Amino acid sequence: MTDRRSFLHMTLVGAAGILVAGCDRISQTMWGPDVLGKAEGLNRRVQALLSPSSSMAKEYTEADISPTFHPNGTTMPTTPAYRALMANDFRDYRLQVGGMVNRPAMLSMDDLKRLDLRTQITRHDCVEGWSAIGKWQGTALSAVLDHVGVDPKARYVMFHCFDEMDEDTPYYESIDITEARHPQTLLAFALNDKPLPVPNGAPLRLRIGRQLGYKQAKYLARIELVSSFEDIGDGQGGYWEDQGYEWYAGI
Repeated sequence: MTDRRSFLHMTLVGAAGILVAGCDRISQTMWGPDVLGKAEGLNRRVQALLSPSSSMAKEYTEADISPTFHPNGTTMPTTPAYRALMANDFRDYRLQVGGMVNRPAMLSMDDLKRLDLRTQITRHDCVEGWSAIGKWQGTALSAVLDHVGVDPKARYVMFHCFDEMDEDTPYYESIDITEARHPQTLLAFALNDKPLPVPNGAPLRLRIGRQLGYKQAKYLARIELVSSFEDIGDGQGGYWEDQGYEWYAGI
């Protein structure tokens, strides 16, 4: 039975991947946007079947922790605001939480730790093809959402970061409210019992155990609750999504 489940899982994942593998080619045609929209919708439905909102990413033991945890994406933001915070060991860091919330907040690291503190050992899977297991410590994003009070009309959580991908284009990413409230979705400030290193996203990064690495926004500057992506970037929900990547990157 286990082998049959594994075969079904790989078959469905493979089918979903094939649907989006030709995005760049399809998008050059006049009918591309409609086809891509349908493919993305099907991919989300397949992922929902494989990873319902109650499913958990596998957690490991300390003996499984990888000897090296490679950084993904940017390894050193160059923006003046980030450099100023880094020069002061991030003592002046505050996470801004706003948008469709009842009580906008500016949260220090101590504030976050008072709201919630938990540890998990999970695997990070990068779209570039490598994986690593790390021990993460952080605050459940759900605790932050409860603290600020989310408008019932909000559908997504946007993450705006200090690192710039292009000139004047800070990295941005998003997840839906269900993923945001998943018990394994953390705002992580420590990796392997040490403060989060700068290459890995210091002082605070998103950690989602059930999705690929490009969803794990680093160098968090602010969180925004929104009902739509329409006015953010090209409207696809994230920097890489605006370049053609899938919005839901389940593993």
